Amino acid sequence: MEIIWGELTAGLPDSAQLVHVLIRLVAAIVVGAVIGFQREQAGKEGWAGTHILVSLGTTLFVLAAAGSGMSSDGVSRVVQGLATGIGFIGAGAILKLEQERMIHGLTTAAGIWMTAAIGVTVGLGGLGLALISTLMTWIVLSALGRLELGTEMKRLKTEDLETPDQRRKIDEMSN
Repeated sequence: MEIIWGELTAGLPDSAQLVHVLIRLVAAIVVGAVIGFQREQAGKEGWAGTHILVSLGTTLFVLAAAGSGMSSDGVSRVVQGLATGIGFIGAGAILKLEQERMIHGLTTAAGIWMTAAIGVTVGLGGLGLALISTLMTWIVLSALGRLELGTEMKRLKTEDLETPDQRRKIDEMSN
């Protein structure tokens, strides 16, 4: 029984360090939620849960690496692996639509990548930088959403509006 208990508690920090870890993990959830909820409110891809899990996961990778006694070079390699790996998740969010000759999901992919970067920052203990970056990300995504809406409305208004689908798009965007 002692062996089982030892395995279950292995890697848990002492109580003072545990508070630091919990603060970072909760902060990762909050910053991921802020970005994810912005995407949901804008009606874009990238469910809030995705951003929360990306932020929480990257924070956990960094905390685990740093907590295992890795050198800063080792932690740096973990961060490099995260930056590369998140690119694959982002690639899955990108769709090329042949009919419209448009690519959808680039902003979502970039948002996932940014969420990962913020999660790494939280894991490294840079909560202030993470909060500022989250606020700036939210502002950028919100501003881009307004610019995209205006551009799309102009494009649709200049097109020949022969289909009901195109008329519906303009009506939806105007509301």
